[in-house]
Amino acid sequence: MAKISIIISYYKALDNLKLILEALNNQSSNDFEVIVSEDDNNQDTIEFLEANRKKSKFEILHVNQKIDDGFRKNQMLNKSIKISTTETLVFIDGDCIPHEHFVKAYIENSEENVMLKGRRVMLGQKITENIQKNKTLSPLKGISVFLSDSGKKKEAVYLGNKSLLLTMKDKGLLGCNWGIQKKHLVEVNGFDEDYIRAAVGEDTDIEWRLKRNGIGSKSMKNKAIVYHLHHERSYSNEGVEKNRELLRKKIEADNYVCLNGLEKRS
Repeated sequence: MAKISIIISYYKALDNLKLILEALNNQSSNDFEVIVSEDDNNQDTIEFLEANRKKSKFEILHVNQKIDDGFRKNQMLNKSIKISTTETLVFIDGDCIPHEHFVKAYIENSEENVMLKGRRVMLGQKITENIQKNKTLSPLKGISVFLSDSGKKKEAVYLGNKSLLLTMKDKGLLGCNWGIQKKHLVEVNGFDEDYIRAAVGEDTDIEWRLKRNGIGSKSMKNKAIVYHLHHERSYSNEGVEKNRELLRKKIEADNYVCLNGLEKRS
């Protein structure tokens, strides 16, 4: 039986999803299930997943919109939580490729009353193009990343649990690499579906609500690594500011158990 669920937030970039699933198929630990949380309705995705389920070392589940109704990432994440079969959930984005020990790190570090916060390597344009054009993960092996045009290369150093020896500043939660026990998400009613624009709702909001409910933090820096594929920014400053204003109102009202989440509460 799977020990954790890897939930991939995914929108349209099927070639990237293929790379992520390839990386997951080569993990040092195979005790997990994958949930493709698709903020869209794409027949190509359905056909690809159907064809590849038997080839994978893990079970693949899939949720999607009935129609493409705009940004509904949090809604899809809540659907993913509901169909997950494990007690530990790990969230990554559809532009982030996991390191070979990614799953192992989350299995070893999962614990009650703690959210696990990973970081990301910001792959440069050239190495990203190499990976995508040649459909290969080989540029992520050895020292290639450190010699590339990438940013945040220190995050690519894998130390495993040796990184516990380092003193890490508690940085903010990144929605593209974090994990928590499912029961703690249920306690705050999951992700807030009032957020219908990208950014803030899928990380900053859920982080403050979990903290408000007494959940602590644990760094996964240099333990659970993801490689973020380069792309142009997909959200606007205006949208981010609207989300920040929405967040401010929710904090002022102390709505740490959201009303529009896993359950719809009046």
